Amino acid sequence: MSDIKNVELRNLNIQDYEELKSAMMKAYEKWPESYWREHEIRTLLNIFPMGQIGVLVDGVIVGCALSIIVKYELYSDEHSYKDITGNYTFSTHNPKGDVLYGIDMFIQPDYRGLRLGRRLYDARKELCEQLNLKAIVFGGRMPGYHKMAAELTPKEYLHKVKSKEIYDPTLTFQMANDFHVKKVLTEYLPGDKESRDYAVLMQWDNIYYTKKSRELKQQKSVIRLGLVQWQMRQYATSEDMYEQIEYFVDAVSAYKSDFILFPEFFNAPLMAKYNHLSEPEAIRKLAEYTEDVRDRFIQLAISYNVNIITGSMPMVRDDKLYNVGYLCRRNGTHEIYEKIHVTPDEVKAWGLSGSDMLRVYETDCGKIGVLICYDVEFPELARILADQGMKILFVPFLTDTQNGYSRVRYCARARAIENECFVAIAGSVGNLPKVHNMNIQYAQSAVFTPCDFAFPTNGVKTEATPNTEMILVSDVDLDLLSELHTYGSVRNLKDRRTDVFDLKLINGKDKDA
Repeated sequence: MSDIKNVELRNLNIQDYEELKSAMMKAYEKWPESYWREHEIRTLLNIFPMGQIGVLVDGVIVGCALSIIVKYELYSDEHSYKDITGNYTFSTHNPKGDVLYGIDMFIQPDYRGLRLGRRLYDARKELCEQLNLKAIVFGGRMPGYHKMAAELTPKEYLHKVKSKEIYDPTLTFQMANDFHVKKVLTEYLPGDKESRDYAVLMQWDNIYYTKKSRELKQQKSVIRLGLVQWQMRQYATSEDMYEQIEYFVDAVSAYKSDFILFPEFFNAPLMAKYNHLSEPEAIRKLAEYTEDVRDRFIQLAISYNVNIITGSMPMVRDDKLYNVGYLCRRNGTHEIYEKIHVTPDEVKAWGLSGSDMLRVYETDCGKIGVLICYDVEFPELARILADQGMKILFVPFLTDTQNGYSRVRYCARARAIENECFVAIAGSVGNLPKVHNMNIQYAQSAVFTPCDFAFPTNGVKTEATPNTEMILVSDVDLDLLSELHTYGSVRNLKDRRTDVFDLKLINGKDKDA
């Protein structure tokens, strides 16, 4: 160790993973297969890069401290490692939380005794102060306990460690770094044989913490949604359609809505002038309007101070036809979303191709997801988005018959319950006699919720009058979702048996907007 030339502390990046994995395996060599997988580290880096700190010796990762932020009152002092990490998905991370929670901290054995762990704890403390969080909390392991478990209870062991009658390599070090003991946790981390599945809840208090005042830019918990139940009608020009779009944006923004949702293929009336062409040719002509429609929406989002979910429109890319839409934020930025599953009729009539793009979107009202019509009938998609922190799911749809609408409606309601989120659906009504394959539409736009005491008993927050052009405005409270996740009668996300089944995105890609 006398040859060490440089010790560095910095935030981790995904390129560090192989070195990190090697250090983890050496640090936990008595606990096989305990190292973090790459997708788990990637998730932590995506949601909270500041909280993932590595220590390097001569340019090589030899240890790290991993953290998330939680709203601690939702968990209190009675929790397990599985609870606090959202079943190891880190979905419990909440940028508006008040406690920095330590997920892991280790130093490779060859580099212990150099006070590198102290550096990591000091870096955590600085981060806690910088973010104005109340405290640092974590469940400390008791790796020496297995040697004395036959003689001492966990409480007795802890008392002897505190009085320095016993040296525990983890607890002794943590206490020396100003962390105080809150209580002993049982069944905290199953599989920790050295600790006999016990842990000690430790805390460091930030004496510089000041209670946060409600600032203008603070993310709201009550979000107002505006849904457009769009009437299909003939337009003499595209400008007539833009006038109708702006009318609805104006109307919804007048109610100070945070989002406005348009239906799938709401601009189909523009195909009337191409009705002499084949159906595949006509919809490709419609695709020529998409960029202009997108740009109009971007300007409207800024002008009317509302985030716009543009429904969907056809787009040609690499000579393939896709069904796409845009999130146009009120700050002027925008991103694309795309339909993954296309119906047999969409393939037969238009030659539509399915995308492989699935992701959540950051907004000034939290994380949202968008699934276009048929996509909501595949529960795996919404579950993947929920695992990425999605709280509101928007579903623009287009259905011609009531049975088609029922598939969308009841699947959307199921997604709200099983993913502990709000789901907003918006569709078109009326008919287009001069547009092939767009005969008549059936819709009843709605906002769905989970089913528990804080929500409507039937899971329907509000719904439009069927087959009538109108807007629907509804408030949803994101804090209710957090309470449901912890205190709900049932907790669908927490109670998943991931020891029995798993779900992952295989080939999803992001596209440039």
